[in-house]
Parts: sequence; C-alpha cells; structure tokens
Amino acid sequence: MKNIFRREDSQGFVKRINQLTPESKALWGKMNIAQMLAHCNVAYEMVYEDIHTRPNILMKFVLKLLVKNKVVNDTPYPKNNQTAPQFVINDIRNFDIEKERLISYINKTQTLGEKEFEGKESHSFGRLSSKEWNNMFAKHLEHHLSQFGV
Repeated sequence: MKNIFRREDSQGFVKRINQLTPESKALWGKMNIAQMLAHCNVAYEMVYEDIHTRPNILMKFVLKLLVKNKVVNDTPYPKNNQTAPQFVINDIRNFDIEKERLISYINKTQTLGEKEFEGKESHSFGRLSSKEWNNMFAKHLEHHLSQFGV
C-alpha cells in the first residue's frame, strides 16, 4: 500500500493524475474522467470542506459496523463496487478544475502529515488512525487511477 503521507508516494499519485487527459476513458464503470476526479475529491472534501451532510448517529453506527473495515483495510476495492450516495457524481464536471483540486488535496494531506490525521474524526467512521486514513485515501486513488489506465 502506498503511503499518501510520504512525499514520494503522494507525488507518484500526482504524476499519474497528470497523465490523464479529458479524453481518458475508463476500463470499467460508468463515470467519465471529470466525474471520477470529482468523485475522488469527495473523500478530501469530507476532511477539508464543510459541504457534506454528516450521517446521523444510527447511520454512523451502521457504517462503522458494516462498511468501515472494507474502506480502511489494505485490501483493494473490487471493480464496480457500490459507493455511498455523496460520492455519486452524475452531473457534468470540468476536468481541469477537478484535476487541480485533487492534486491540491493530495499535496495538502501529504504536507499536514500523519500526525495531523492520527485519531482524526471521520464523517462516517469516527476516529481513525493515520494508517486507516492512509489506506482509505491511497486505495481509493489507486482504484480509480487504475480504472483509467494510469
């Protein structure tokens, strides 16, 4: 598993993102390239922006019980995996804007580092270790960059 907090690994993700073009096609799934970038941004928006509704206490309990381990472990996501509603992107997005936003979020996360994320509260799963945050970010990026062949 890559470590989003290591400069070399985060820059590896950025390098792969920079290989994408507005014409990049998915090897599987329904999203186009701009939608995929916007989809990846949602994970960071939940950390850095206050624009997504937080689950209520019952839903958070269910998410922690049934979903958390699949998201924060180091097992890769299967193709065509189901996603949470706030991660579904159906509208038209601007490739360049979403790409720059994602690169900025990756760089910000790497700069803040592991200590900033140790014990940090997740919208959906409660407090996570920096390793769990890393796994969540890195495997999500790995999944979708592979989806688009980079």
